[in-house]
Amino acid sequence: MFEKLKQLKELKDLQDKLTEEKAEVEKSGIKVVVNGKMEVEEIKLNSELSKEEQEKIIKECLNEAMKKIQIVAAKKMSQITGFGL
Repeated sequence: MFEKLKQLKELKDLQDKLTEEKAEVEKSGIKVVVNGKMEVEEIKLNSELSKEEQEKIIKECLNEAMKKIQIVAAKKMSQITGFGL
């Protein structure tokens, strides 16, 4: 029983640490920042680009930032569970 409580505490601590993590991607003057809870924290646009170019780059930046933060989360989880990546 105490082992389960310990694991729950470790998972809560991990969740708190992930909130502090951030993945930032910048391309062509467009910047996207995603936190460890997979929430978009910041988007900066480049007004010199066309609407279509901005849409394309935002999508690329978001996808890349999400992948980066997923890797960070997986590495942190592996530290708790003991499974290496």
